[in-house]
Amino acid sequence: MDVAADLGYTNEYNHIFWKRFRKEVKEANPEALILAEHYGDPAEWLHGDEWDSVMNYDAFMEPITWFLTGMEKHSDERREDLCGNADNFVNSMNHFMACMLTPSLQVAMNELSNHDHSRFLTRTNHMVGRIDSLGSKAAEEGVNKAVMRLAVVVQMTWVGAPTVYYGDEAGLCGFTDPDNRRTYPWGKVDMELLQFHRDIIRIHKEEAVFRTGSLLMLSWEDDILAYARFQKDSHIIVALNNSEIVREVTIPVWRAEVPPKGRMRRILCTYEEGYNMDYDEYIVEDGEVVMNIGGHSAVILKDL
Repeated sequence: MDVAADLGYTNEYNHIFWKRFRKEVKEANPEALILAEHYGDPAEWLHGDEWDSVMNYDAFMEPITWFLTGMEKHSDERREDLCGNADNFVNSMNHFMACMLTPSLQVAMNELSNHDHSRFLTRTNHMVGRIDSLGSKAAEEGVNKAVMRLAVVVQMTWVGAPTVYYGDEAGLCGFTDPDNRRTYPWGKVDMELLQFHRDIIRIHKEEAVFRTGSLLMLSWEDDILAYARFQKDSHIIVALNNSEIVREVTIPVWRAEVPPKGRMRRILCTYEEGYNMDYDEYIVEDGEVVMNIGGHSAVILKDL
């Protein structure tokens, strides 16, 4: 539901309308999802009697964009102090995720791009401006596919419903509206990026923990994030490096109930030039995994 909080009447009327709307929709189809476009704190609409969830700007698109690119989601501003700022990412996520109850979080619309903002791949070139000042060609210059892959890894492993804006999977670029609405790049599809999306979407579908499991940040520092998704006997660790150099990372996996001694299997890794799903194992010793992560790279581990 577009601009759902802005019906043009009083706030009191808006709540009356959405309560009635929900009643009618759920009677027609109890499985229907009521998803609202909304900017700002959605808590007053998410008590279980109006919307089900929202387009997740505050608790997904904005924090991941600032952390990975240092760009505002319209490409209107560049903040070097926020690029790679893990404290800002973690604090923002904690704050804004707290505005939603778990059922709303689990179906929140986690996008990297959409029809209102610049394409995420374009944000990776750190170019401030719009099509009227820079021209459309500039949106394609200097983009970083490795950073795009990092973003997709988080999108497919974070709490919420990952939602791919058409063309992102094919390497489509564009500044903010209307340049973000370019036609699908038939004949010019980035096949490597497309296959990457296919593979990581398959992983998301195969692992129930990504849909209903707990989320726990395990460690973070400048340019580094490591977190866990886990439930019952299923444990998955995600670690990423947003810097340009190899970093050694020690991850306290015991905090996600991983046994203190054993091994974990790598199910996917990304790197500057691409990605692979080759089998590899990592040792868990004293409840920790120590790994070297390449520049602009990510690793997904699963318990054996």
